[in-house]
Amino acid sequence: MNTIPENLEARRRIAFFSNSLFMSMPHAPQVEKMMAFSVLTPYYNEEVLYSREQLRTENEDGVSTLYYLQTIYADEWKNFMQRMRREGMEKDGEIWTTKLRDLRLWASYRGQTLGRTVRGMMYYYRALKMLAFLDSASEMDIKEGSRELGSMRRDNGLDSFDSESSPSKSLSRNSSSVNLLFKGHEYGTALMKYTYVVACQIYGAQKAKKDPHAEEILYLMKNNEALRVAYVDEVNTGRDEMEYYSVLVKYDQQLDKEVEIYRVKLPGPLKLGEGKPENQNHALIFTRGDAVQTIDMNQDNYFEEALKMRNLLEEYRHYYGARKPTILGVREHIFTGSVSSLAWFMSAQETSFVTLGQRVLANPLKIRMHYGHPDVFDRFWFMTRGGISKASRVINISEDIFAGFNCTLRGGNITHHEYIQVGKGRDVGLNQISMFEAKVASGNGEQTLSRDVYRLGHRLDFFRMLSFFYTTVGFFLNTMMVILTVYAFLWGRLYLALSGVEGSALADNSSNNKALGAILNQQFIIQLGLFTALPMIVENSLEHGFLEAIWDFLTMQLQLSSVFYTFSMGTRTHYFGRTILHGGAKYRATGRGFVVQHKSFAENYRLYARSHFVKAIELGLILVVYAAYSPVAKDTFVYIAMTISSWFLVVSWIMAPFVFNPSGFDWLKTVYDFDDFMNWIWYQGGVFAKSEQSWERWWYEEQDHLRTTGLWGKLLDVILDLRFFFFQYGIVYQLGIAAGSTSIAVYLLSWIYVVVAFGFFLMVAYARNKYAAKEHIYYRMVQFLIIVLGIFVIIALLQFTSFKFTDVFTSLLAFIPTGWGILLIAQVLRPFLPAILWEAVVSVARLYDILFGVIVMVPVAFLSWMPGFQSMQTRILFNEAFSRGLRIFQLFTGKKS
Repeated sequence: MNTIPENLEARRRIAFFSNSLFMSMPHAPQVEKMMAFSVLTPYYNEEVLYSREQLRTENEDGVSTLYYLQTIYADEWKNFMQRMRREGMEKDGEIWTTKLRDLRLWASYRGQTLGRTVRGMMYYYRALKMLAFLDSASEMDIKEGSRELGSMRRDNGLDSFDSESSPSKSLSRNSSSVNLLFKGHEYGTALMKYTYVVACQIYGAQKAKKDPHAEEILYLMKNNEALRVAYVDEVNTGRDEMEYYSVLVKYDQQLDKEVEIYRVKLPGPLKLGEGKPENQNHALIFTRGDAVQTIDMNQDNYFEEALKMRNLLEEYRHYYGARKPTILGVREHIFTGSVSSLAWFMSAQETSFVTLGQRVLANPLKIRMHYGHPDVFDRFWFMTRGGISKASRVINISEDIFAGFNCTLRGGNITHHEYIQVGKGRDVGLNQISMFEAKVASGNGEQTLSRDVYRLGHRLDFFRMLSFFYTTVGFFLNTMMVILTVYAFLWGRLYLALSGVEGSALADNSSNNKALGAILNQQFIIQLGLFTALPMIVENSLEHGFLEAIWDFLTMQLQLSSVFYTFSMGTRTHYFGRTILHGGAKYRATGRGFVVQHKSFAENYRLYARSHFVKAIELGLILVVYAAYSPVAKDTFVYIAMTISSWFLVVSWIMAPFVFNPSGFDWLKTVYDFDDFMNWIWYQGGVFAKSEQSWERWWYEEQDHLRTTGLWGKLLDVILDLRFFFFQYGIVYQLGIAAGSTSIAVYLLSWIYVVVAFGFFLMVAYARNKYAAKEHIYYRMVQFLIIVLGIFVIIALLQFTSFKFTDVFTSLLAFIPTGWGILLIAQVLRPFLPAILWEAVVSVARLYDILFGVIVMVPVAFLSWMPGFQSMQTRILFNEAFSRGLRIFQLFTGKKS
């Protein structure tokens, strides 16, 4: 008991391994009699190993990747330095010279790199070698071997690729009584039973360009005997014709160079769909054995788990219900939870989904699909039924689940097994998480429209169909319904208040508001993400005990997890709804780095303006107008009880990107950010400007979905945009100038205001284009005349009508939403608008984006200006790290130890 490891990760692994030995798992056969299997990983252009520059380069806060890793993994860094000293390093500075390779490996094994995945998957090979040795070893060999192990000076290669030092090699070599014929037979056995194929789609092109990625992949092959790399070779045959080949290569230790094993001619170019599915399917022919495990680029594995692979493969011989399994589901462990509070929320949510969720789906519901990536496929079954991925553009954006659909439709059987786990990394920054959720939500919208779901819906029995709905399309549909309910409720209340119905209803009875308040507060519970947290609490109480689970949940609430969950509901709703209406889902590469960098205001605005900010401003405006004109709102308590959940939604949608942004409330950064935002808005940019540089480019990109949508999509869009004219219709009758009239003429006359305002805007724009550069005095004169004219009109109205001065501000409330509605409809009708009108639309849209930007910026600037908020926000964002005694503050002030 005195030698319990200090490292939390080591404790977790030992605990899981020892617990899993008591679970029911099949008996393992000898290695020679086990099923052979392969692992397949698709790779495109991600990091293989961190380079020296990447480790040393500091961001604007003076934090380098290496410094960040040293702080988060303090004890592991200490052990690493000890090991380097034992291996002959004299000064600490040598870490950047003679020991640079070790340092790069150490850092890469703590990121989400290909190097880490390869090391993890090669544990299978090591485990099989050791098990093969144990199968044939006599008692003497084992005694010799254990003595040998005890005297082995260095750590057995945990942090190096050096397979020279793996225990089984020394065991077989040093055991004197092993028959000479069998010497080293475990290599052959292990190689026959296991291969690892990495499908590096563009490896050939990288070699030709002398890309450092290619050298690193070669280094991995050199150090890992069982590793093969598959890539697509494009050969120019002259006359602008290309031939395409699938090529498999390995590193030959005798010849000391990379050699080609197979070359298969392809009928044409590989990439027809999203890229990743084809990358998997073209390399599938190079895998060997009866089973293939599909592993993603961001995964890891553990030696002790690799020992249980023989047991897992025996599951193929057992019947589950009427059939043997075709996909074996495997549990995942999310290893990115300690990086920041956001990563913790994400990993907690994900953990409950990949353990408890999948367990229930597999048994008793019998409706688990292929969600996670460590699943093991029956290779022959899938090779004869169209491969393990579907590869059509757009519709198969969530390519994983279509393998599950395919399997279920063709009578396969998918199970889930808890006694073995594979590590998995998740996104750690808010922008990465949002892009990931956007990808999943869009993919889900495309699934809704796919024929696979249609066929499954027809063929499943009633109970399985309900489970299927809940786990695929239903979850997103429900989320969308919750948000739409908020919309419908607020618009309905607003309309009741403005039309005067609410006032007369109040006179009759006052109990209906209490009932409404009760209903709304239930919606609040759903919206807070308390329901998404429920599986998480159950999962935690199963694994760590009930008190710990409740404590975790309370800590999460203090770290504003409700703000995060409410925000991500908005992301899901926006992208799911847009995909259902217009189609056109996009694959979004999320990036896998560590996020300690401050994201600029312009970047956040680009990402969230349409999905969150504009919608939150709309709901906030409704709430403000409702407070002003509703007789119910005169009773403050009733108003608060009725609208608190909606206000929480508005605040979450506007503030979340800044609360979860490192240094989000730093006053200087906020000032710079605003400058940067204004530059981005006004930058004209040329033809080649990207959306990051120019507002106009971004604005056009945001309308891409309208170019590809059909007639129904456009029509529905226009119908939804008509809601903004409701504002005007309701508020116009509240103006003093209306003098209590309820005639339709009041509404129609109010459009004069819109036309006049637009006319003024056009006149100023015309004058600016014609005079601003050369005859500036004329431009100023036009502006002066318009201002004078405006003042005259207001005086005349005050004199001759019942116009009140407050009407100026009230009418702004009415006509700003109207203008926005007209803009949105103009975007849909763009093909029919003349060029001059379209230019005016673009300039008005720019003004609206400035207005929205300023509205979002005001609370951020206020909180940045208030003292103490910055340190509180750092505390919220990195609390997990704090509780382990990390000096994250040093991360921000950059005080190097």
